[in-house]
Amino acid sequence: MYAPGHLGELTQVVPFELVDAVLEETGGTQQRLRDLPSRVGVYLLLAMGLFEHVGLAMVWSKLVAGLSGLVVATPSEKALRDLRRRIGSSPVKALFEVLAGPLAQPHTPGVRYRRFRTVAFDGCSSLKVPDHERNRGWLGKIKHRLGFAGYPMLMLMALVETGTRGLLGAVFGPTATGERAYATRLLHLLAPDMLLLDDRGFDSNDFLTAVAATGAQLLVRAKSSRRLPVMAVLPDGSYLTRIAKLRLRVIEAQITVTGADGSQITGCYRLLTTLTDHRTDPAAALIRLYHERWEIESAFYALRHTLLDGRVLRSRDPAGIEQEMWALLALYQALRTVMVAAAESVPGTDPDRAGFAVAVQAARDSVIAAADVVTQTVDLVGQTGRAILARLLPPRRPRFSARKVKSPISRYHAHTDTQRPLTSTTITAVDVTIRQPSAPTPQHAPAEKTPRPRPAKPANHPHPPAVPSTSVGPPSRRSAVLTILRSTPGQAQRARDIARTLGVTGEPSLNSFCVQMSQWAHRGLLTKTGPATYMIT
Repeated sequence: MYAPGHLGELTQVVPFELVDAVLEETGGTQQRLRDLPSRVGVYLLLAMGLFEHVGLAMVWSKLVAGLSGLVVATPSEKALRDLRRRIGSSPVKALFEVLAGPLAQPHTPGVRYRRFRTVAFDGCSSLKVPDHERNRGWLGKIKHRLGFAGYPMLMLMALVETGTRGLLGAVFGPTATGERAYATRLLHLLAPDMLLLDDRGFDSNDFLTAVAATGAQLLVRAKSSRRLPVMAVLPDGSYLTRIAKLRLRVIEAQITVTGADGSQITGCYRLLTTLTDHRTDPAAALIRLYHERWEIESAFYALRHTLLDGRVLRSRDPAGIEQEMWALLALYQALRTVMVAAAESVPGTDPDRAGFAVAVQAARDSVIAAADVVTQTVDLVGQTGRAILARLLPPRRPRFSARKVKSPISRYHAHTDTQRPLTSTTITAVDVTIRQPSAPTPQHAPAEKTPRPRPAKPANHPHPPAVPSTSVGPPSRRSAVLTILRSTPGQAQRARDIARTLGVTGEPSLNSFCVQMSQWAHRGLLTKTGPATYMIT
């Protein structure tokens, strides 16, 4: 009866004793022992994630395929569905919480910056669930620019160890709740030996204060619209500021990326960090470290496209969706555990080089063969780890391309005019220029820009005649625009793209900037090649 309850070699990561313990803790153990014990049901849920492309009866056939010589049950689809309902979501949620956590040893390459383990928050809102009435009532439907999404979408928020892409914790629910609210529920997982890397959506004062209260360090990208007071300028060009009683360091940099095809893109980054010592943490080093935040996108890719293969989840009600998601996350963490163990068995190997698709295929083979379910000694590497080591990926190649999504209702569908190449292109150079502020803000001066006083009208001329203006805009902005256009000679750029590079946001400011560009073209400083498109004269 218990024989079908296994996960091949992954049973060593998710042993029988652990499954029995979480069932006992959550009250999921069966009252009477029959053909389908609860332990077997938990392994069935985990196997569902490995064999996402087949139904429950076929998943069961995979579990019993290697059990030759044993008389095992042949349950119907309804019996397997009833088994899922009997178990519920609490045991698999508890199982994931036991498996979740940092995976790498301190000496593993790419896992730490100095003594800090790098971690990152981010949300994924592209997990599709069946378009059923109960799911719609729970999740709703996302409204895109061109209409509603075809399926209800589930928001997954995860805290990830960027060096291994292992999960430290996760929550999920309706997309309307918002990423920041979900991330707040995971803050208790941060520790003083961690460095949190976050995107612009997590730079609110309340969230920064909550992160700092955990003792963890942070390196967060800030919105360009924030008006930060300059308390002191440091020798490396960064400066100190104060936000909600937090003493933070601000690094503003202009980054220019050059591709092998000669294409260039330029962007401005503003980072906030609690690492205020410029001697131990140079600005250029932190700028390059921030790139590690994108490893969480690879974790989401493995979940959405390698395990799920882009498919819609199975369950037609919220209780089933919760159970399925916790099982999928537990399976993902078990696979990452084996991958990290395999990488660490060869000193100097970066876990980035372990292929997730290779691990999934090897795990499927071991489940079908029922290989190494019970062993004399625990070997986390095993046949799956050896398959991973035999097909290690090459060292990471820096590449870039236009951001595009193959979906007709996606807001990124037509955003391919950003001067980025449409295909993946190797990066040949990355130039980082730290932008130093002009001067510290006076102690009692307001941080916000004060309106410029209007000159008094002459007494004898209440309505003086208009004088043609000879000004063509602030010299600093004009010089910055000309520098950007000179970086791509012979190539036209849109005024709004240049504005984003310079940190000009908001509809009134953008419109004013476009008008200013038009005036410069009228005066001969620029050449207008199309609507709101310019190149250097």
